[in-house]
Amino acid sequence: MLLLRQIQHFQKHICAMHLFYVSYAGIVESQEVWIYIYIHLYEESEKSYKKFLELKPRNSVAEKELSQLHQAQSALETAFSLFESKDYTKALDYVDKVVLVFSPACSKAKMLKLKLLVAAKDYSSVISESGFILKEDENNLEALLLRGHAYYYLADHDVAQRHYQKGLRLDPEHGELKKAYFRLKNLLKKTKSAEDNANKGKLRVAVEDYKGALALDPNHLAHNVHLHLGLCKVLVRLGRGKDALSSCSEALNIDEELLEALVQRGEAKLLTEDWEGAVEDLKSAAEKSPQDMNIRGALMRAEKALKLSKRKDWYKILGVSKTASVAEIKRAYKKLALQWHPDKNVDNREEAEAQFREIAAAYEVLGDEEKRTRYDRGEDIEDIGMGGGGFNPFGGGGGGQHFTFTFDGGFPGGFGGGFPGGDGGGGGFGFNF
Repeated sequence: MLLLRQIQHFQKHICAMHLFYVSYAGIVESQEVWIYIYIHLYEESEKSYKKFLELKPRNSVAEKELSQLHQAQSALETAFSLFESKDYTKALDYVDKVVLVFSPACSKAKMLKLKLLVAAKDYSSVISESGFILKEDENNLEALLLRGHAYYYLADHDVAQRHYQKGLRLDPEHGELKKAYFRLKNLLKKTKSAEDNANKGKLRVAVEDYKGALALDPNHLAHNVHLHLGLCKVLVRLGRGKDALSSCSEALNIDEELLEALVQRGEAKLLTEDWEGAVEDLKSAAEKSPQDMNIRGALMRAEKALKLSKRKDWYKILGVSKTASVAEIKRAYKKLALQWHPDKNVDNREEAEAQFREIAAAYEVLGDEEKRTRYDRGEDIEDIGMGGGGFNPFGGGGGGQHFTFTFDGGFPGGFGGGFPGGDGGGGGFGFNF
């Protein structure tokens, strides 16, 4: 009667199953075999089969089922071996298509399946499959652990923590549950510390906290994507463009649709003077969120920076800093003009003329307070400098072009108050080309 009640209990959990044993309903051994196979007690199953075959030698159905039992047993061993070698997909095939078909209640196979699904990062399936196990045994520690892992890697940390806590109440010394629980607690603590320090303006401390949180579990992508983004934002605020670029790219590698990471990477590229890259990222972000005025403002800054990067850097041409005084600019111009005047560079006159044009154009802008101010603001100055097709001391037109610079005391260096070919006056000089 006990065996019959067990069979009836198992049948409640099966939708359909072909059983050859119905033909031998009057034989106790067939009932035992069915139960043993169902719950995957293969050694007992094999003994029962052999006993059955002693009673009915050469029974083709029994011999076939015994062969299938051996195949299922071999499949389970193979699945464990494949799991150890990290061939999760193939191992899952053996479990699903052989072992659990032959022995649907095999606890070893079901737990192995959960481990394989966790390894394959199919966390939704882990939650579903572990739910069936926990309905049958709500205190199954391994199922609680693996279900907790699934919620953890989906970044549903509260639910994961509840599963770990329930398992630890049942067994406070369970090593894997303790490890998982305290890892999660530490991760949440580090994350909160990083966010709090960032909000308080303790940016360098926040950087270390973010890095510490990321080091706890590099595989926790659902959570780490936000850690990478938070780190990137802090690094942008610190002006560490190269490091920020790396962190934002890590976030986008995990979630390429993460808009804020795209915007922050654009800001990082501005810091590293990758103007074209910044425009590309920010334009893409603006297309994804056309109503966001902050993104549009960042894009306008990037486009302006790109445009400015393509114009002549007059400060660089004169070799002075952007904070140089008028006197420093004038001295730099005089020195370079003397160095590159074509009459002093007969052997490389063509190069000298090109250099002299650049020097003169730079001084025309930077030597004029109004033009310099406009240039520093990033305005287009179409009528001056080499970029606008304006000033050219060597002219190209029919009647030539006259240009006069006036210096107190003339050029230094004893050129009689002017360059050869000039006015020869003491206070200034003119060029006619």
